Amino acid sequence: MIKQYYSNGKLLITGEYLVLDGAQSLAVPTLYGQSLSVKETRDRLLTWKSLDEKGRPWFENSYELEGMGQVSKNSVSQETMAISITLKKILLEAQKLNPGFLTTAPGYEITTALNFPREWGLGSSSTLINNIAQWAQIDAYTLLWNAFSGSGYDIACAQSNSPITYQLKNSNPIVQLVAFNPSFKNDLYFVHLNQKQDSREGIAQYRKKEFNSFSAISQINSITQRILTSTRLSQFYKLIEKHEAILSEILGMPTVKERLFSDYKGAIKSLGAWGGDFILATGNKTTPDYFGKKGYATVIPYSRMVK
Repeated sequence: MIKQYYSNGKLLITGEYLVLDGAQSLAVPTLYGQSLSVKETRDRLLTWKSLDEKGRPWFENSYELEGMGQVSKNSVSQETMAISITLKKILLEAQKLNPGFLTTAPGYEITTALNFPREWGLGSSSTLINNIAQWAQIDAYTLLWNAFSGSGYDIACAQSNSPITYQLKNSNPIVQLVAFNPSFKNDLYFVHLNQKQDSREGIAQYRKKEFNSFSAISQINSITQRILTSTRLSQFYKLIEKHEAILSEILGMPTVKERLFSDYKGAIKSLGAWGGDFILATGNKTTPDYFGKKGYATVIPYSRMVK
């Protein structure tokens, strides 16, 4: 019997960085995500294969179930080794949380499959962690925080099928489903910046900044609530520009519009860690042409990205 698990990808619309310190953020699960299939075997190994959006393997390895020792003797690239170490860390943490995990069969054959390009930054790690947590029957937030760090909003998106607000209160995740379905959604586009941003590096830089966090969080909370009730594109435009200005001042960085798209007529907002992955742009049917001419070919309408 093959067991199947699936988790949604994520995009953080408001509250990037400040979500770590308790800001109420708006996040959306994406139509893109990752599956994980588990087949029990008799060969006393855990064999792992990860497939990209075209069905091509991008990572393969085998482990001994006892202690998760790596079996492959062939020389591997630094990237493959790093991925292998990370995967082993997640699986060992899962075993700590559920000692019965990986004990129901002599061996396992695991296949994961993304339906989006890895470089998009929609949550190849968070969807993996949530899928493993489902398989191991453990809490995905605990697995995330024991193995890595982060706010956990991406786990909330992995588990949700509609937009959410996400907030940490006394280190506990508060997730609320919200009816964010703006009448102007046909004027919203997600544009990929052709590079993947390291979230952990961005968080480390954010932690070095000194600012009035109470004031900043209060302002972001207000923007999140006003975005949820916004009915006009012009109102949404002003709110995301205000949000960008607040984060620009905190981070000491120019906004993405100032840096790359100063001649763009609409509003542009970074999503998640500044400097890479997707941005959100207000626009119209000419928007894909504008970004295409600038060298950014991946422009996805809101309705083709968000659940």
